[in-house]
Amino acid sequence: MTLTLQFLGSGHNQADELGHSAAVLLHNDVPDLVIDYGYTVHHAFQRYFPAHVVPAIFITHCHLDHIGGLEALFSSRIAHELQGNDRQRPKLFVPAPLIPTLHRIVASFPNALAEGGVNFWDFFQLIPVEQSFWHNQRRFQVFAVRHHAPDSAFGLCLPGRFLYTGDTRPIPEVVSHYASQDEWIFHDVSLYGNPSHSGLADVLREYPEPLLARMVAYHLDSESSMQKVESEGLRVARSGQRFVLRDRRQAPAESAGEQVSKEQA
Repeated sequence: MTLTLQFLGSGHNQADELGHSAAVLLHNDVPDLVIDYGYTVHHAFQRYFPAHVVPAIFITHCHLDHIGGLEALFSSRIAHELQGNDRQRPKLFVPAPLIPTLHRIVASFPNALAEGGVNFWDFFQLIPVEQSFWHNQRRFQVFAVRHHAPDSAFGLCLPGRFLYTGDTRPIPEVVSHYASQDEWIFHDVSLYGNPSHSGLADVLREYPEPLLARMVAYHLDSESSMQKVESEGLRVARSGQRFVLRDRRQAPAESAGEQVSKEQA
C-alpha cells in the first residue's frame, strides 16, 4: 500500500496562478480524501484525475478559498445523475462547530438549483466530526488551530503519515503533540503574518529545528515568495507535487525529508 499527498493548489485566496491551497490523499495513486475545496480546486482535481470522482472531502474552515468549489462539485453531481450515472455522494467530513457557518454560506439558498426540486445536501454525505473520524479503515485526528477566532478552523493528522494545519498562526505545542512520530508537517506559511496566518519569521522563531526539518510550507502568493521561503531553508509545496507518506511508525530511523516524490502530476 502506497500513500501519497498531492497538492491541488498551494496559494492563498488571491493567488489564482498557484491555485487555492488544497491537497488530496492518494492510495495507490487513487484519490481517497481531498483536504479543502476552494474555487480553483474543482477544476484542478478534474485536470489531475479525469477518470475519478471526488470520494470524500475534509473541510478545515469556511473561508471561500477553502469551500468555494463545493457549488461546482454540487453541479457536477447533478449532471452525473441526469446522465443516468450511479450516484456517488461524496463524504463531507466537517468539524461540528463549522457546520452552521458552512450551511449558511453554501446551502441555505432556497433553490440550490434554479428549477428547484433538490436540496444542496442531497448530493453530499455530511459527516460531523470532532476529535477524530474513520475513513477507509484509517483513523484521522482533528485538532483546533489558531485562526482569528476560537473553533473557527481545524487541522488534520493521520498518525505516522502527515499533519496538515490548514490556515493557522504558529501552534508549536499542538504540532509537537500530534506530529510526534516523524510525520510530514504541511503548514500554512505567508511571507508576513496576520491574525489568521503564520508569517515566515513567526514560523522560524516559534518552531524548533526538528519540526522545521519536516515542514512543508503552502499558502503563499507567488513563485517569488516560494523562492524566498526556500532561501530560508524551508521546503514549499507546489501544485501537482506529491509527497510519499511512509508509515513513520514502521520506519522511525529514516528521515521524512528523504520521502519527497519528484513526480509532478
